[in-house]
Amino acid sequence: MNTIHVDVVSAEESIFSGEAKFVALPGEAGELGIYPRHTPLISRIKAGSVRIEKADGTEEFIFVAGGILEVQPNCVTVLSDTAVRGKDLDEEKANLAKAAAEEALKNAKGEFDIAKAQSELYAIAAEIAALRKFRKNK
Repeated sequence: MNTIHVDVVSAEESIFSGEAKFVALPGEAGELGIYPRHTPLISRIKAGSVRIEKADGTEEFIFVAGGILEVQPNCVTVLSDTAVRGKDLDEEKANLAKAAAEEALKNAKGEFDIAKAQSELYAIAAEIAALRKFRKNK
């Protein structure tokens, strides 16, 4: 069977390490799909879902808040400051964070504060979308 080794690492821990048939993730210019023997690539990734079709046919969903992707013919490495397994995502916590980010955006005074609040809101919206995608495919 043709597989590729996948590592997803956050600042705190290794989130996933194993063999996969396919990996899909949010590249800066659109969705990226990686199969074994893919052309080498280094790219930034946006906040969103990483979907890993494991060698046994099951799927693993991981939320990443952006990061770096490195692809080699037999290895995919995803580095992210924040990465959370789909099963560990907390919708209530995400909704509270979204409300706080929306409030921060309303109260923002300068361009920096507005940009920071918009960035936080974008990442939280991506996390909520990842959570819904995980639950739908469960």
